[in-house]
Amino acid sequence: MSVSIKIEHAVKKYGDKVIIPDLSLNIRQGEFFTLLGSSGCGKTTLLRMIAGFNTIEGGSFYFNDKLINHLPPYNRNIGMVFQNYAVFPHMTAEKNVGYGLKQRKIKDPEYSKRVNDILDVVQIAGLKDRLPSDMSGGQQQRIALARAIVIQPDVLLMDEPLSNLDAKLRVEMRLAIKNIQNQYKITTLYVTHDQEEALSMSDRIAVMNKGVIQQIGTPVEVYCRPSNLFVATFIGQSNLFDCEVVKRGTQTFVKFFDGSEYQTSRLTSSVNHGQKVKAVIRPTELSFQEKGIRGEVEENIFLGTEMRYIIRMADGSKVEISQDIKKRMRLPGDQVTLGFDMEEINLFDMESGDSLMKDVKKHE
Repeated sequence: MSVSIKIEHAVKKYGDKVIIPDLSLNIRQGEFFTLLGSSGCGKTTLLRMIAGFNTIEGGSFYFNDKLINHLPPYNRNIGMVFQNYAVFPHMTAEKNVGYGLKQRKIKDPEYSKRVNDILDVVQIAGLKDRLPSDMSGGQQQRIALARAIVIQPDVLLMDEPLSNLDAKLRVEMRLAIKNIQNQYKITTLYVTHDQEEALSMSDRIAVMNKGVIQQIGTPVEVYCRPSNLFVATFIGQSNLFDCEVVKRGTQTFVKFFDGSEYQTSRLTSSVNHGQKVKAVIRPTELSFQEKGIRGEVEENIFLGTEMRYIIRMADGSKVEISQDIKKRMRLPGDQVTLGFDMEEINLFDMESGDSLMKDVKKHE
């Protein structure tokens, strides 16, 4: 049966080096929750604290209402899937998958039924008698996934499980993992640095930086309404513009470097006249229009389903714009005008980097 995970004021240190200074987090029962961040941000450290592999220097960890801080890993009823598969090379797929059941003294007919059922679910039933050396990376990762799930864990922990696979297999395994998680409703904590994985698989995402959670939200929330400049530039591609807030009576405008002004009603009431802000506009949020910010095409890049343009602006900065390949192609040297919808873009305080938008949630 799945459990909720509650973390209160977690602290992790290695000597005098603080990896996680003070972290609190709630993961709901049965949800697919992802820790997303670059290498060294503390996401794997936190996962290993939940698993019981790392010591806890501060804070409390709960499965439902049960404190697990001092519970050994083998008593936490967790399943784990690692980056390097960690399958036993001398065992067949069937014996690899059944290893955890053997450790739990599960005997036939239940043993065989559970192993065969999960082999069907992960779609490698026809390979049950093969050794890992005779299987592809994707098939070995399916063994690891089946072995983690067959023991019916309360929590499934996954640490960069797809990073050793090629691009096509990664997409295939994303779908497999998400479908299986949906089927079994296991509370899943997934660690990755891959934004596409996080956005395509997660119910919610926690974006981490230097041991601190920057934002928690659905994939749509963290992508479309990032809570600060770090999240906005870490997830997806972003164009940054230096701007200034202009207030005239009850109306608020954002003035860009070329002097053009755009009215907005989405800024918080705390924003002041003359405040310096950063506008973040995704390549897909820019379009070629008759009115807007002028620039010159420096490069066009064909990406199959879209064209990507590098535009040099009048102030010397460069921005990227994505456009459907069916639309008219622009060539290097073409003079263009870029427009956008003020309802789509995000604005951040120049100094703090915090979002200035009304509809942004840092934590859910």
